[in-house]
Amino acid sequence: MDPTFETGPGQPSPLGISKTAEGINFAFYSSAEAPVSLVLFAPGEKNSFAQFTLNPDSNRTGKIWHIEIKKISCIFDYGIQIGKELLLDPYATCVNTGHEWGYPYYGERTPLGRYSNAGSFDWENDIPPLIPFQNLIIYEMHVRGFTKDPSSHVKNPGTFLGMIEKIPYLKELGVNAVELLPIFEFNECDNPRMNPETGKKLFNYWGYSTVNFFSLMNRYATSSDKCTVIEEFKTLVKELHKNGIEVILDVVYNHSSEGNEKGPINSFRGLDEKTYYILGPGGEYYNFTGCGNTLNCNNPIVSDLIIDSLRYWVREMHIDGFRFDLASILTRDEQGHPVQDPPVVRRIAEDPLLANVKLIAEAWDAAGLYQVGSFPSYGRWSEWNGKYRDIARKFMKGTDGNAGPFAGALSGSQDLYHYEGKPYFSINFITAHDGFSLRDLVSYNHKHNLANGENNQDGANDNESWNCGHEGPTTNAKILKFRQRQMKNFVVALMVSVGTPMMLMGDEYGHTHGGNNNTWCHEGPINHFLWNQLDKEKELFRFFKSMIAFRKKNEMVRRTDFLRTEDIDWHGLNPFEPDWSSTSRFIAYSLKDHAKENHLYIAFNSTHKRPTVHLPPAPANKKWYRLVDTALAAPHDFIDNPTQFQPQKVICKMEAHSSIILIAL
Repeated sequence: MDPTFETGPGQPSPLGISKTAEGINFAFYSSAEAPVSLVLFAPGEKNSFAQFTLNPDSNRTGKIWHIEIKKISCIFDYGIQIGKELLLDPYATCVNTGHEWGYPYYGERTPLGRYSNAGSFDWENDIPPLIPFQNLIIYEMHVRGFTKDPSSHVKNPGTFLGMIEKIPYLKELGVNAVELLPIFEFNECDNPRMNPETGKKLFNYWGYSTVNFFSLMNRYATSSDKCTVIEEFKTLVKELHKNGIEVILDVVYNHSSEGNEKGPINSFRGLDEKTYYILGPGGEYYNFTGCGNTLNCNNPIVSDLIIDSLRYWVREMHIDGFRFDLASILTRDEQGHPVQDPPVVRRIAEDPLLANVKLIAEAWDAAGLYQVGSFPSYGRWSEWNGKYRDIARKFMKGTDGNAGPFAGALSGSQDLYHYEGKPYFSINFITAHDGFSLRDLVSYNHKHNLANGENNQDGANDNESWNCGHEGPTTNAKILKFRQRQMKNFVVALMVSVGTPMMLMGDEYGHTHGGNNNTWCHEGPINHFLWNQLDKEKELFRFFKSMIAFRKKNEMVRRTDFLRTEDIDWHGLNPFEPDWSSTSRFIAYSLKDHAKENHLYIAFNSTHKRPTVHLPPAPANKKWYRLVDTALAAPHDFIDNPTQFQPQKVICKMEAHSSIILIAL
């Protein structure tokens, strides 16, 4: 023990650092035998100022090592020494990296935990919005990318505080939940590749390579002093809540940043790799994630870590929900086999502290386990509905055999989620960070990923995209108009679909990635929100806002149960005569408003033709008025006050590849 500090044996709970009446308690799990030490450093210093060798008899309970250091209140960094390895505490709530993007903080030595002795945060009686699932409109976004471009004109670009300055924009758009790409500490410099087109370094920009599950990404802060990132993030959450916006975190509990058996030893590998990772018979790392390793999520120790982490973010950071990356990993046992009743998934669903948070599963993994519609929900879990995305894309570009599936997707995917009877368990999306942006979905038939440095071998090959007649950028006015219409068609489908809609940051102005469908490695305009484009793309932006507002006003699409026979009529080109044949590319239906009889007539035409459509009768004493027609330019594409125009005729023409919404008034 270091003679300059008074110590005690400490307590095995809670894990990590905790304050005691006389000082600080440290506790961590490891099955390692002695020598095990706790090492303290002044912030930023390479040489320690204290080292405490732990006694297996007095500083260990079972496999939990612990020690209390008394009368210590300074800011310090700390690591766990096991053999020759200095390790990061898995329960550290702050990591001692800096806030400058692109600096090699992970070059010389494993980053360590930091204790800041921060005071209490004034939450100002913060109350979570607790928005019902069916009312959510989710905006998937990247914290750095949202304000990093100079066109954002924020004081602190690329940070949590910079995002606060753009809350009025989020409110104007109409979204009420932000889903943040990973904000836990990650090493943005761990990508060894260079951009073959520019010669510049590529990054791990998205952040799906977690270093620590309790620590925020320091590069999203304005300073690294005293772990200011914690206070700045809390401030962001508080301000979002004040404005009625929930915060959902994209969390990566399926693998860590330590790679495979040849990867760096930062934390879990040095503490107890057989506990934390799923290993093969020869000690090799099973790689169900495509990222080198797979966390052993249903081991009790790892399960506790995940639950403790989730609880921390809810209790200390007031988080409203979580989207679990490659969530099917959570259903694999300690040998990697899928199980019907995975303990960690059940524990998350039934944990009392997590009772009010949203749980969203990406219900697949990189080893072929695909569970969309079958992920164990326990009455709590919703899913990214990848089948909805694929069906909507196929129908909109005119692929045969999708009329029936598209009708099912519009209706809440009852074929997938009937077991719970909750259509909002379907998180509907057309685009996400993975894959083409909305603009690229209608501009490219093929991925163009050479800039990623992997010879165009990365990213999905089957995108169900359609370039509308020309691959990539064009000056052809007809094609540009057609692409604009197709983007609007997707927005209409997303916002009228029963379920929970999610949109991608930048789609509201038609952001392009230049045909790159896997931009995880790029820092720059390709991934930045380009605020100056909002003025250039006013028509698309207005349409997004209008359709979001439309959804908020119409309970018929924000349902808590599935559509009944009496709630909907299906049509074809003639009323009540739907065409479910394999060659059908026309879907129409009426949603019935039982209270006011302000029925909706919605139709999608994905043919190249201009069919004659016969409308169903409007309710008694009412007429059909046009609300939406994607074939028309603004402001006629969305009518704020439909009754200012003549009512629709009984017979109308629909343009090729267009969608309409009529309302009975």
